[in-house]
Amino acid sequence: MPNASERPTPRRVVVDHDGPVLVEGPVEVVTDDGTVHRSDRFVVALCTCRRSRTYPWCDTSHRAHRKPPAAGRPRPDSQRQGSDPEDTHDGDRH
Repeated sequence: MPNASERPTPRRVVVDHDGPVLVEGPVEVVTDDGTVHRSDRFVVALCTCRRSRTYPWCDTSHRAHRKPPAAGRPRPDSQRQGSDPEDTHDGDRH
C-alpha cells in the first residue's frame, strides 16, 4: 500500500444538473459494450443524456431538450452570466 506521499492527485469531477459531467483529463471511459474511449484533453464533458452523436463525449445535444427553469427555482451557476462549462470540450478532438 503506497504511503500518503505516493497517492495520486484526485481528479475533479463536476456534475451539472442540466448538462454533462465534466472530468479533469486525461481520461479513459469504458462504455457498457466494453469499448474504451480515451481523451488527453485537460477537461472532458461526458454525456449523461445519451443524445450525443459523439457519445460518450457531450456534443451539447441536451440543450435542445432542456426544460425551462421553473418559476422561483434558481438556475445552476453554469447558466448564469453566460458561463458555459460545456465549451471546454468541442466534441471533435479526443
